[in-house]
Amino acid sequence: MFIQTEATPNPATLKFLPGKVVLENGTAEFRNPEEAAVSPLASRIFSVPGVTAVFFGYDFVTVTKEGQEWPHLKPAILGSIMEHFMSGAPIMGASAGLGDQDEESEFFDEGDETIVATIKELLETRVRPAVAQDGGDITFKGFKDGKVYLNMKGACSGCPSSTATLKHGVQNLLRHFVPEVQEVEAV
Repeated sequence: MFIQTEATPNPATLKFLPGKVVLENGTAEFRNPEEAAVSPLASRIFSVPGVTAVFFGYDFVTVTKEGQEWPHLKPAILGSIMEHFMSGAPIMGASAGLGDQDEESEFFDEGDETIVATIKELLETRVRPAVAQDGGDITFKGFKDGKVYLNMKGACSGCPSSTATLKHGVQNLLRHFVPEVQEVEAV
């Protein structure tokens, strides 16, 4: 098994491409070992000292570190991912809910359903594929008083360039297609 790695715009996050499907549907983010308990793969990666977050996309895993340099962490993380896939163990445990967990906590006014549907479609077709290339994800959280609230995940979470991505990329795109959008903010 050969696992490729790619740098992301976030210097604290590295993207690992195992050459296999990681999550068939949705994404999963783990910000600590307790959250990772539902995933044998995430738990294994968190056993590497210095790992602070793990994110699963369709065909990639992004790992965020603190402190140590990548040349020291990368071999241990590669070993953890390889061991997991060779073991045949599931990516997620039986008790884990798959997919995006944030949908139930979305907020917007009843009269804004059409606007929200357009925002979600633009995010799904234009923003998320581009952000996934960098090892992250952006999902809709809410819309109120002209402001769109988005969740930043994976490499996007804590990335130094995420503010520029939001303000110059996503905000300009949404404002162009949805005149009701005045601002975009990360939550």
